[in-house]
Amino acid sequence: MRAIVIGGFLGSGKTSTIIRLGKEFSAQGNKVAVIVNEIGEIGIDGDVISKYGLDTTELTSGCICCSLKVNMKTTISLLMKEFQPDVLLIEPTGIAFPQVIKNEINLMDLKGTIVAPLVTLIDGSRFKQLMKEVKHFSMRQIIDAEILGINKIDLMEPRQIPIIEASVQQLNPKAKVVQLSTKIEDYRWYNFIKLILEEDTIKKNTALRTASPELSVMEGTQAVDESMDSIEASGISSYATEFIVEGEILPDVARTVVQDIMYMIKSKVIECSPEFVGHIKMFFENGNETVKMNITAHYEEPVMEIISSKTEEPKFKILSAVSNIDKEVLINIVDTSIIKAFASKGINVHKKRNLHHHLISKL
Repeated sequence: MRAIVIGGFLGSGKTSTIIRLGKEFSAQGNKVAVIVNEIGEIGIDGDVISKYGLDTTELTSGCICCSLKVNMKTTISLLMKEFQPDVLLIEPTGIAFPQVIKNEINLMDLKGTIVAPLVTLIDGSRFKQLMKEVKHFSMRQIIDAEILGINKIDLMEPRQIPIIEASVQQLNPKAKVVQLSTKIEDYRWYNFIKLILEEDTIKKNTALRTASPELSVMEGTQAVDESMDSIEASGISSYATEFIVEGEILPDVARTVVQDIMYMIKSKVIECSPEFVGHIKMFFENGNETVKMNITAHYEEPVMEIISSKTEEPKFKILSAVSNIDKEVLINIVDTSIIKAFASKGINVHKKRNLHHHLISKL
């Protein structure tokens, strides 16, 4: 089995990258399993990945580099025993320390397992904002990586790409830096895959450092040790919840409600954190389609995606993870926006209870 950890800050494109990698590895005849880690009690990315036909397990209510290490080990052991995948793709939460996860897998000493070079994705279109809002945390993720993927190059001005590439390489001279976009099929994407599968890279990087000396001398930043909680270190407030929707809703109405919720939340968050970065993503399963919408920074326009699906009971899920805002304020913004948007269309909703699930297996 080849284990591949795809890390990166919130909204860096990890889920889209894993979906594309999973589909391509499956098309080559490999059995692919995916472990997705969500910081909240509600899993969204796992649902999205599963809809693309990939076997997915979610670990929720914590971070697999901190509080859920034991769950991760148990899950990997069960996957190897019961599913026997050829490829295991692991998506940590965006506020994890991915190198801790790779170290933990190496310590498991799994027979017949190759642990690929650690990948950290960087949203090139938000690099400037990330360095402003969550600089020290983002630098930690960059410096610990073995492969740095400057992602979403399709959203960047061409002149920006070499500038950001040089900045990232300066932060981590030992890493291999690549450009990519899951929306573009060209030599850069296949170069990225080649690096992940490159045996020489694996042999040269069998153990990752747990604290980066370069980080400790940069502008007075303190090196972070493995015992530190990554969620606290990130300075990000997060909240995830799920609402049950009464009755089937017309597709156009469902799309409008999702859009209204997103714009309400965005405007209220900006009032509290004018230059926020993070990830607000919502997922409305309704009849034969799922409406997905997300935003990753204050200046962005939300992006909507429609995924074919089938559900008996309409349900609305949301994960909000935002910089520089009080968690209780964020909870109030999210809940009131959802209730108000549905009520404006005469739709009754109620919050799902008993959300304390830590492991949802979908094998």
